[in-house]
Order: sequence, then structure tokens, then C-alpha cells
Amino acid sequence: MKGANNSVVTEFILLGLSSSREQQLFLFFIFSVSYGAAMLGNILIILLVITDSHLHSPMYFLLSNLSFFDMCQATFATPKMIADFLNEHKTITFQGCMSQIFFLHVFGGSEMVLLVAMAYDRYIAICKPLHYMSIMSRRVCTVLVGVSWIIGILHSASHLVFTVNLPFCGPNKVDNFFCDLPLVIKLACLDTYVLEILVLTNSGLLSLICFLLLLISYTIILATVHHQASGGMSKALSTLSAHVTVVVLFFGPLIFIYIWPFESFPIDKFISVCFTVFTPLLNPMIYTLRNKDVKEAMRKLRNRHVGSKQIF
Repeated sequence: MKGANNSVVTEFILLGLSSSREQQLFLFFIFSVSYGAAMLGNILIILLVITDSHLHSPMYFLLSNLSFFDMCQATFATPKMIADFLNEHKTITFQGCMSQIFFLHVFGGSEMVLLVAMAYDRYIAICKPLHYMSIMSRRVCTVLVGVSWIIGILHSASHLVFTVNLPFCGPNKVDNFFCDLPLVIKLACLDTYVLEILVLTNSGLLSLICFLLLLISYTIILATVHHQASGGMSKALSTLSAHVTVVVLFFGPLIFIYIWPFESFPIDKFISVCFTVFTPLLNPMIYTLRNKDVKEAMRKLRNRHVGSKQIF
């Protein structure tokens, strides 16, 4: 490989989810539908938040940004995975592999920080409702989203700065459908123990800090509501159920990954699928499609569309 990495490996072979031709055709259909539904659902959320004035609030602004992150998270690897189901040779260039690693950690890290921002929004809305609009101004929301992007980019760059210069001189088979950083590092032609510890520390520390902040935020919210009103616990659980569900779905796979970060298990591929396909698909369903405001916005959008058709 020419350049700074001094490597003879110019491409990696992705082993994918299955070697069976029949299973690959079945998975091609399943993931094509899932990816299409995830993209349409999240695009719809963004469109509704932009076009409906009733959704011009901090909560929905953050939700629309979460939808954008989910679209990016689903797109960095899923389209290639779907195309590879129809290809006999599943390869990716060195540059393409490094790009997948970079974007995975940018969008994953940014989404973690955004989930913390959304928990903070719910804390202000429930615990300090009279000051909600003054505290959660558009400027503050924009800063929170900007900070999530910055942390995600810095987090990813700190991984890539040493990975791109590793010497890859022989093995080039990645046992997944995308370039997963721990699997790629293990292919390097040197002792990667120290690098593995650095990767675990970097990603694990960010995940742990975000998870603890989320845990503290929701604990304070539940305690506050329970103390202020009778039956408050059930009301709080109802209000926060969507947020907590998404947090569990997002951090559940991460907990498993960081318990055995550099060991390979059959369930690893399933966890990767959940992280890149099913979580972006579930976000619109869990967060907003059962929300009365969003349902009303969808109804108005549908009526406008029908009305414009009747005019023509």
C-alpha cells in the first residue's frame, strides 16, 4: 500500500453475514426493506419538524437531529452490505475501510452526546417548566447539537490517527459486513495490545460518561416528579418511556461490545446489525410516531397533499 501506512494490503475482504447464497438473497430483501423504511421514517420526522410550526420546540429540534444522525448511522455501511449480498467478491478498499471506521465513530459518538442533550431537555421541561423556553432557547439547542458533532469528530479522529498508519502486510479478512475497528486493528502486522487498550479506553470512557449522565438525569427527573405529585411515578414513566427505551437500545449493544471488545462471538454480527439498521428504524416508531403532536402534523401534511392534488 503506497503512502504513510507502508502497507501491502490495498483492500479488505468482508466476510459478511452469511456465505449461503439463499440466505444472502433473503437478507438482501429484509435489509433493503428495513433500510428504506428507516430512511423514509427519519426523513418524515425531519420534514414534519421543519414544516409544522407546532413542532418548532426544543424537544422536536433535538429529535430531528437525532433522526439525521440515525440516517447517517444507517448509511455509512448498510447500502454496501445490501449490494454485497448480490456480489460474489465482497471487498472494500483501504480508503473505504478507513472511511467506514471514521464515520461509524463520528455518528455513534455524536448520537451518544445528543442523547444526553435530550435528557437535559426533558430534565428542564419536567423539573423547571416555568423556565423551559428561556433556558432551552434556539441558541442553546444549536450549541448542544454543535457540541455533539465536535465531540463525535474528535472521538473518531483520535481512533483514525493511529489506525490509518498501521502496517497491514498479510491477513485482510474482516469477519463482519463493515470495517469494525477492533477487527481491523487485529489484522495489523505488529503487537496491537497497547492499541486495543487505547481503543477500549477512548470509546469506553465516552460511552461510560454519557451513560452515567443519562442515568443521573433520568433518576433526578423521576425523583422530582414523584416527590411533587401523587401518582407522579407512573406519569414520569409514561413521559420518559420513549427516551429510556431508545437509550437502552443504543447502549445495550455497547455494553456487550466493551465487556469483550476484542473477542469474536457469533452474536457480534447481530449486535452490529442492531446498531446500524434496526436502531435507526426503531427511532421514528418509538420517539414520535406514537406522539399526538406528530400524528396531528402528519394528518395536516396528508391533507395538504390531498388538497393540492384536488386543485390539479
